[in-house]
Formats: sequence, structure tokens, C-alpha cells
Amino acid sequence: MTQHTATMSASWIWYPGDFEIRLHEKMSVKRRSRGVLYPAYWRLDRHYSNVTFRYTYDLPQEERITVAAEGSFSLYVDGKGNDRSDDAVITLPAGRHEINVSVFNDIEVPALFIEGANIRTNSSWEVTSYQNDWVPAGNWTFDSPSSPPSAFRLALTPQEPVSEEMKEGHLLLDFGRETFGYLRFHNLRGSGMVNIYYGESMAEALSTEECYSLDRFEAGEAARSSVDGIYTLNDAKAYRYVWIHADTAVNWDHVSMLYEYVPVTHRSTFECSDPKLNEIYNMSLYTLHLNMREFFLDGIKRDRWVWSGDAYQAFLMNYYSFFDLDVTRRTLIALRGKDPLVMHFNTILDYSLYWFISLYDYYLYTGDIDFIRQYYDRAVTLMDFCLAQRNEEGLLEGRQQDWVFVDWADFKNNGAVSTIQILLARSLEVMSLLAAKLGNVSASTSYVTLAEEIKEKTIRLFWDDSRGGLLHHRVDGVTQSTLTKHASMFALTYDYLSLEQRDSVIRNVMLNPGVPQIRTPYMRFHELAVLCESGQHDYVRQEVLSYWGGMIELGATTFWEEYDPSLADDAHFGMYGGTFGKSLCHAWGAGPIYLFGKYFLGITPSSPEYQTYRIQPNLGGLAFMKGTVPTGKGQVHIEMDHSAIHVESTHGTGLLTFTSAEPPTCEEAEVRSAGNGRYEVAIKAGNRYSIAYRN
Repeated sequence: MTQHTATMSASWIWYPGDFEIRLHEKMSVKRRSRGVLYPAYWRLDRHYSNVTFRYTYDLPQEERITVAAEGSFSLYVDGKGNDRSDDAVITLPAGRHEINVSVFNDIEVPALFIEGANIRTNSSWEVTSYQNDWVPAGNWTFDSPSSPPSAFRLALTPQEPVSEEMKEGHLLLDFGRETFGYLRFHNLRGSGMVNIYYGESMAEALSTEECYSLDRFEAGEAARSSVDGIYTLNDAKAYRYVWIHADTAVNWDHVSMLYEYVPVTHRSTFECSDPKLNEIYNMSLYTLHLNMREFFLDGIKRDRWVWSGDAYQAFLMNYYSFFDLDVTRRTLIALRGKDPLVMHFNTILDYSLYWFISLYDYYLYTGDIDFIRQYYDRAVTLMDFCLAQRNEEGLLEGRQQDWVFVDWADFKNNGAVSTIQILLARSLEVMSLLAAKLGNVSASTSYVTLAEEIKEKTIRLFWDDSRGGLLHHRVDGVTQSTLTKHASMFALTYDYLSLEQRDSVIRNVMLNPGVPQIRTPYMRFHELAVLCESGQHDYVRQEVLSYWGGMIELGATTFWEEYDPSLADDAHFGMYGGTFGKSLCHAWGAGPIYLFGKYFLGITPSSPEYQTYRIQPNLGGLAFMKGTVPTGKGQVHIEMDHSAIHVESTHGTGLLTFTSAEPPTCEEAEVRSAGNGRYEVAIKAGNRYSIAYRN
């Protein structure tokens, strides 16, 4: 490829995906249980240690360039491998030539930074891992030779505790709400041991034998390593409360922390007539932001890992709040890892399938076809891996080594699980759509044909007319009698049911107290979204108040991994056999962000990158609401009460749809009747529309 890149700034480049994969490897071993390493229990892929970059230029005169590399490098021109240089400053000859730079690094990602008047490293360069794979180089925002990819760190800012008290002769700090970062001691002095017990709850911090996180250090050694009179502990942790036990000879002036976070712009808002819902929305934003780090994590105390099912939901919440695409892309890349595949994402069959759906959602909300093109081949090999696990009936089953999760619930997942078949059908539809976008008509046709086959077979084998929904699983060719909400609600989500079946599922499954209830925010996310899709907004509003509001009533400052209102007192904190095993700041607990943005404010893209979008607001029992949803390059703002709707947008073309008991009016645009009391108004960017109607 021949280019002049003087108009593009220089940046560090690497083999695409390797920065994210190496960062994921580092993240996956940060978890500690009572100070002891607790690494992720799946294969951690590694970067390629030996790569070569290439670039073809055509210049009228010779040019001096500076070269920096993460690793050992050698630069040569026009394939002259016996004429290599590892000098930091090199003069390139005039004319048309190809640069090749080999970089080796078996610890960090091999990366390259070259800067000259015209020749600069950026995404126009290519790279190979010596597998017949010249591909566009990966890069990001590392645009200084002194700031290489391996130096990437999150932002830090000081925080102070909001209160201090003595408990049993030891200092207890309260930072006011859940937080994450590095504890630090100011003017630490003396000698002796300091033991620190952390807690998301006060009960956890005060339980020296059972708290999940702790630290221990010798004060004299720590004081000698202080910087500017401050000793900062090495590991960041999640906590609200900190209980410090120190030997009597140890003293300090005070204790604070460095809060670690991803800088984001709060691009969404939501405010309504119910103060409790406003509190739930804001707490959801804070919960998501805490778990939005190098990647989208499940929880910041435990596990601190990148789980595909959790990330699927976090991506959607992010599109309706911060719209930070860097964290999204890093997470998608890290989850996929490298070939050959031998195990499903996080060892979980359903989590491999969520990745396909997440990939399509990313394209829908961003329109970033270049990212899809770059990782399409890895999607193909993942789908091949999944399809190889179909049984004699053509249904996807978990192997002995696979974890078929679906949800934390009391049901068996052996045999062919109906939820898995629904997710597979949707994943195949995604592959068909993406293949078509990339011009692969044959693959697109093959994928959609198989999707239709699996969809038809799933409905035929699992639908139970007498119970009005999809049964849970099929073992040895026999559909079992277990009825759960999961498969039916995913079938509703992806529009796989007839109108009659949809009505039956809502009445007989989703709103039926006799069907086992969903306890986790993880599946409540899907459950309440489906109910909103079916017009049950008022019911959803009450459920949000009860479920998420219930956590707040118990003192939550971020939302939990699971909530069971029947539990009492400290029993809420237990999970996985541990007294404090439950995560009290879990990404999937932030679901109201998505519910309020997509289903109450009602804003959804109808074409990639919000070039066109729909607005279908629904008060759901509220007196009024207003809010803003980011749309990538712009935003949509809506205000609504029982007599007026106001809409403004800054990007794309929208279609506002609403119901009115009498013909509405709008001075700024034509109001079109859609029948049965429904009306439409076309929304153009840059205008403000005010519609008078009657709810």
C-alpha cells in the first residue's frame, strides 16, 4: 500500500487485537481472595511475540525518521534482510520503497512508533504474524513515543472518607458509597504490622475472618517506600468500608484513597415525576461506570473478570448512557481471543452466542463496518466451532466440559436447552446480516437458511400449547416438562413467535406467578425488556420500584448481583457458599439505564449509526418524564407529560410514534395518523418539535 501520511499523526501500532488480548490477560489475574491470587479459570490467550510491519512509500527526496519499539526491532528496506538497522534515527532513501520492521517482545505486545515529515506509523501500515496474514495494523490513542501501549493505565483522582469512627479500638473508615481504588496512608511512621479489612458492607469489613478483601504490610518498610510522604498500597480494590488494625507503634496523619476510573462523558439523562426512579437511574449509572474499566467487568469486588453474558448487557446500557466505544471494542476483542478455539467463552456455551449478538448490536448502534470487517473471520471460526456441537436432531448441546448457564436458577440444563437454540438462531441471523454487509452473498444465504431451520425446529419441538410457552430442555429426543420464562422471553425478543403465541407467553408465562420467578438482575434485564416490548410499561415501572428500590431500602449504594427480598439482614450478602460472596456492585444490576432509555423515552436506532431512528415514548404510569439518549454523533432529547411531547435531535432522521385520545397538533411538522389512535411525526435534526396530544 502506498500512502503519504503527513496529514495523519503518528501512533503506536501492533498486531490487531493483541493490545486488548494482553490487557485482558493482565486483568484476568488481578482478582484476589483474602490476599491470594484467584485467576480466571479459562484459557488466557497471548499476543504474538514476533511480528513484522510493512509500509510502501513514494517520496521525492530522502527522509529522516525516528524509530521506537516495544521490544527488539530491526528495520530493512525493499526486502534486503541482510541490511538491517536498529538505530533510533534512520534515513530512508527517496523514491518508491517498502519498509519492513520486525519487532520481537515475549512480555508485552510488540509495538512500533515511527515519526518523520511524511512517514508515520498509523492504521495505514500492515502487519503479519507469519501466518500468511498481512492485515491492517491495530492502533488507538497512543500518539507519543514516551507513552507506549504497555504503559496504559486508568485515571486516578483523590477521594476522602466521609466519616471515621473507632470500632473495638480500631479505625473504621466509611467512603460514603461503593468505590474502587488504592488506599493510601499520609505521613505513615513507626514500625509494626498493619492489617486492613475491606467491605462492600460494614458487616463485611468488620468480619476479619470472612471479608473477601484484605491487605497486610509492615509499616517501617512501607514508610520508606512512600512518595511525597504518602504510602499507596499496590492493589486497587472495591469497598465502601475499611477497618484498619495496626500495632500500637504505628501512626499516620490520615488515610485517603486514589479512585481509579475510566474518564467518560455522561451523555444521557433521565428525570421523571417519581423521585425513587430518578435515584434508581442515577445509581444505575454509577454502578455501570464502576464496572466500566479496562473492559466491562461483572463486578468490581468479585470476580473482576470479563464475562460475555454480562458484557452483552453492559454494552446495551453503555449505548444508552456514556456511549464509550473504546471499552466496548476492547471487551469484544478480548472475549473473542485467538484461534484455535477449544472452549466456549468463559467456558459457557450461551456466552459464545451472546458475542455474535453483541457484535451486531455494536454495528447497529455505531455503523462501524470497518471493525466488523476486521473481526469477521474470527466470527466465522467461532460459528463453525458452535455448529460442530449439534446433536443428531440438529440442536446445539453442551459438551461434558461446557457450562450451560442460562441463569442462576433451580433447573437442569442437560440435553438440548431451548434458550440455547433461540440464541443460536439469532446468532446465525447476525452472521447472515454481517456477511451480506461485507458482500458475501453465499455465506449470508447459508447462515439465514440454517437460522430458519433451527428456529422452526425449536418452536415445533419445545412449544407446549397447553401451558402457553416454550419448555426448557429436551433429553435423548424427549422434551421435558419443565417450563421456565427464559426461552419464551428470548423468542419474544427476537420476534420468533406468532401474535397468538406472543399473547399466550405474556399471559401464561411472563405474568404467571405459577412459573418460577427470576431472581437475578441479569435475567430481569431481559424479562422487563420483553414486557416493555409488549406494552406492560406500568407493570415494569412497579417492578423496578420494588426490585431495585428494594435494594436501596436495604442501604445499597450500587446495585447487586442478586436480590431476594425474602432474605433478612446480613443474609443478603451471601452467595457461592461465602458469607460475603455476593457482589454488591454488579454491572448487570444497572439494567434500568437501558429500560428507561429504550422503552420509556423510547429511542432506538432503525438503521446503523442512528441514520434513522424511532421514538416511541411511554409514560408507563408516570406524570411526566424527560431525558436525553446519545446517538453516537448526536443525541435525542424528549420531554413528555399527559398533554404534550417535546422532541429535539442533533443527528439523523427520526420517526416519533405515540397514541392520543384525540387528534394531536404540531406547528413544526405534519402529524400523520397511523390508525387505531396512533400518530406519527417525522423528526429532523436541528429542529425542536412540540406536539399537543391527550394521553
